[in-house]
Parts: sequence; C-alpha cells; structure tokens
Amino acid sequence: MCSAGMEGIGGREVARSRRAVAIPERAKVVAMMAVVMLLCNADRVVMSVAVVPLAAKYGWSSSFLGIVQSSFLWGYVISSVAGGALADRYGGKRVMACGATVWSLATFLTPWAAQHSTGMLLAVRALFGLAEGVAFPTMSTFLPRWFPAHERATAVGVSMAGFHLGNVVSFLSTPIIMSHIGINGTFTFFASLGFVWLCAWLLGISNDPRSSPRISKAELQLIQAGRTESKAEARNFPSISLLLSRIEIWAIILANVANNWGYFVLLSWMPVYFKTVYNVNLKQAAWFSAIPWAVMAFSGYVAGASSDFLIKSGFPVARVRKIMQSIGFMGPGVSLLCLRFAKTPSVAAVLMTIALSLSSFSQAGYFCNVQDVAPKYAGFLHGITNGVGTVAAIISTIGTGYFVQWLGSFQAFLTLTAVLYFSITIFYNLFATGEQIFV
Repeated sequence: MCSAGMEGIGGREVARSRRAVAIPERAKVVAMMAVVMLLCNADRVVMSVAVVPLAAKYGWSSSFLGIVQSSFLWGYVISSVAGGALADRYGGKRVMACGATVWSLATFLTPWAAQHSTGMLLAVRALFGLAEGVAFPTMSTFLPRWFPAHERATAVGVSMAGFHLGNVVSFLSTPIIMSHIGINGTFTFFASLGFVWLCAWLLGISNDPRSSPRISKAELQLIQAGRTESKAEARNFPSISLLLSRIEIWAIILANVANNWGYFVLLSWMPVYFKTVYNVNLKQAAWFSAIPWAVMAFSGYVAGASSDFLIKSGFPVARVRKIMQSIGFMGPGVSLLCLRFAKTPSVAAVLMTIALSLSSFSQAGYFCNVQDVAPKYAGFLHGITNGVGTVAAIISTIGTGYFVQWLGSFQAFLTLTAVLYFSITIFYNLFATGEQIFV
C-alpha cells in the first residue's frame, strides 16, 4: 500500500513537472510561422544571388536584370488582396499551406524555366510571386487569433525575425550550395525544405486556438481575454472606396509604399551593388549582403518587444506606432544618404546594416497598425496596403536597374529613396491612429 501510494504521489509529481515545462501552443505556432517566413524570403533571395551567374550565362543587361528581379512582384501584387480576404474568411492555416506549396514548386521550376526561355522564366517567377503574396496578409490574420493584444507585436517580431534570417541563410548558403551542386540543385534544395515544412504545418498546427486539441485551458483563456477582434467571421468586407476614404488608412498605405520601395531595392540589388561598386566576388558579396539582414532579424524582435512593453506600461497605441515608424524610416533614410561617403565595402555594409536594422521598427509601426484599426478585416486590409506597396516595389526594383544603366551609379536612386522615407514619416505622424475604425 505504501508502495502504491508513493507511486501515485510520484506519478502526480511527474505529471505536474511535465505540465510545468510544457511548451505553450502559441509558442509552437509562432515558431512554425517564423520558419515559413524564413523559407518565403530564402526562396526569394536564391534568385537575387543566382541572377549574377544567370545574367552572365544568358547575357542579360542591367535593365533586363531589373525586370527579371521584379517579375515575381507581378503575381505578388495580385494575390495580396485575395490572400488576405481568403485568410480572413477561411483561416490562415489552409491559405498559408497552399501558398507554400505553390511557391516551393515555382522555386523548383525556376532554373528549368531560365533554360527554356526568358518568357517562361518571367511566367514562373510571376507564379512564385502569386503564391508568396498570401504570406504577409495571412500572417497578419493568423497571429492575432493566437496571441493576446499585449503579445502581438512580439509575435510579429519573432515571425519577421524568421523572415529576415531567410536572407542570411540564403545569401550565405546559396553560393556554397551552387558551387557544389550547381544552380539547378540549389533551387531544388530550397524547394524541398518548403515541402518538409508543409507536412509539419498540416499535422501540428490548428487554425484557431479554440479548435486545438493540445492547448491548455489556461492558455486558451489568456488568448481569448486579450483578443480584440470580433468573434464573428469576416463575411462582408468594407468596400475599397470606404477604405480609401479614411486618411488613417492612407497613412498605412503610404508607409507600406515607402517600406516596400526601400526594402526591395536593397533585397534585389545588394549583391549587384557590392560587386559593381566595390568589385567583390559573389561569395564576398553574399557575406556583405547577409550581415545587415542578420542584425535586422534581432532588431525586429527588439522593436516588437519594446512596443508591447510601452503599450502595457500605458502609452497610447497611436503614439507607440508613430515612434516605431519614425525610427523605421528616419534611420534608413539618413543611412542611405551616408552611403555616398563610403569608400570601402566594410563601411558600406555597416551603413546598410544600420539602415535595415532600423527599418525593422516599421514592423511595430504600420504593420501592427493594420490590426489596430480593423482587427476583423486585418488580412483584407493588409492585402490592399501590401498590394499598393508591391506596385511601388516593382517600380523601385526596375527603376534601380535603369538608373544604374543610365547614370552608372546607385547613389541617385538611394537618395530618392531617402527622400521618400522622410516625406512619408511626416505624413504618418500627422494622420495615423491607434483607434479601431472598422468593426
């Protein structure tokens, strides 16, 4: 009897110990979201690195290289709105799964398409963008289902840290993988990682915490107590004319425009910049290009945690969003202007690191502001704002190529980008709000 009693006590102690160290379900959710965002960006960057030998192989000019780099944005701009609306209505799990499946397939097909024809390459890259366009609006809808309001910016920061680490992983590993198994093998390798993630996502993640078989009652209560959106599903979306009639929405849209403009200039052209301006080889260019994104991953988390801390401390949401957004634009603008004085690739890498690390504060600015103003339609609204921002990214990515070809310099376009940052910072601070305006 004593033995049986002790076994019972011991069993209860083990059970309590297991419960004490149990990983919260929302931690698993944000980890899986961070991984898929890493793969989303890594698959983009493979092309940014591989485009250098591909351009040499097929004789592409700087202007056509810009068209190739921007081609994935053609599909991206279409699917942002549709992906957000679908995620709002049917949940983010299925939409993200479908997106990852298609973009992994398109990644696999990219080198084959390049060998076939330039038209086929542009079509496959557009399909790639069509699939990736659902990622951000789906994340914007999915995370608020799993995180209370005071943890939301941190969850976005962790997920976006994965996204930025995708740059690091791909910039550093692509030249190495390419040197061992060639261009085709490199694209195949990254595509296969997407399918591995897909299996884990479908088997291990629920669309909503209320339907999760593994979540504890305490965690579910915590999430539901801190959720601000309506429990009803989004059915009747606000009209685009109604959205565009609000100056607060324009503040978010223009912030997205400036963010995408600068981000894609640096993402698409950084390896070419270091090779052209400082004559470094592909592997060196990859290292110089990867460093800024590594720091950006960390600073994005710091921005999210700082934002949540300020809000929990009683700071108005609107003020916090404006502080974060100002850091996210003024810092990169000043850094890009200073690039004209960089004489070595090391100095240029430091300035680009400062620019990108500070730009990540936008994640706790306009990106989270979407959820503040329209929690029920966050995916739909994010899709619209991201769609407009994607058009700006297409213009900036192609425009950089033409500026370099016409003027023989990157600096003129970087100066234009800095001016855009400064102008929209003023607009955002004047008109952005933290209040809910669509219910």
